[in-house]
Amino acid sequence: MEGRVLIVAGSDSGGGAGIQGDIKTVTALGSYAATAITALTAQNTRGVFGVMAVEPAFVARQIEVVLSDLGADCIKTGMLFSAPIIDAVVRAFEKFARGIPLVVDPVMIATSGASLLEADARSFLELRLLPIASLVTPNAPEAEALTGLPVRSVEDMARAADVLLTKGASAVLIKGGHLPGAHVYDLLRTADGSERWFDSPRIASRNTHGTGCALASGIAAGLARGLRLEDAVERARDYVVEAIRRAPNLGTGAGPLNHAHPFEPTAN
Repeated sequence: MEGRVLIVAGSDSGGGAGIQGDIKTVTALGSYAATAITALTAQNTRGVFGVMAVEPAFVARQIEVVLSDLGADCIKTGMLFSAPIIDAVVRAFEKFARGIPLVVDPVMIATSGASLLEADARSFLELRLLPIASLVTPNAPEAEALTGLPVRSVEDMARAADVLLTKGASAVLIKGGHLPGAHVYDLLRTADGSERWFDSPRIASRNTHGTGCALASGIAAGLARGLRLEDAVERARDYVVEAIRRAPNLGTGAGPLNHAHPFEPTAN
């Protein structure tokens, strides 16, 4: 096992997304997962039925004690929920995590439509977290919320990526799974001007709960193992595509992925 990933995110009691999905993904891809939990959620495949935030100081304490002992080769954030939690996380990163690559999944809305980020926290995410991100991974609705631009086409994805780069992130991966079409296109664009489009045939499936969490955590697992960003993205996409194909078809709503499907962690 190579690479240590610290995941700062909320818990999903259904096990498909959040901390639970992140741990499964990082482990499946051959890295070690540690966590700092930001919130507890009561959820299943049909929706989110309750959220209990963790005290910001305790979130920061989790980050501190993990990094001071176990360390990390990459950090991934998911659901941060509130402005005070984002502030505490950023302060902890500035004190204990300088120089560690940071993958930011700007979780705002669950697959079911439930809000996972308080309204007044969006500006904190934009102004405090994005400027220190090595990579930010919004889907189309999240990119719209962060940029104020419509993201309904591949051309819109490119424009949104440029705006997000101006907010300080070193790289942006705009995910196009919410856009219509027989293929899913994702755009990776970096502050140094490089660009790559990824595409794969769309899989007709209701089992897509946790895809964003898995992709961002998969990328973090690759970066923790020393992969180049482009290779880490490609590897994580391949993993998620197969996890959807092999989904166990659980629940009656948006079902979880098969995080434990056979995958060669040393690929790429």
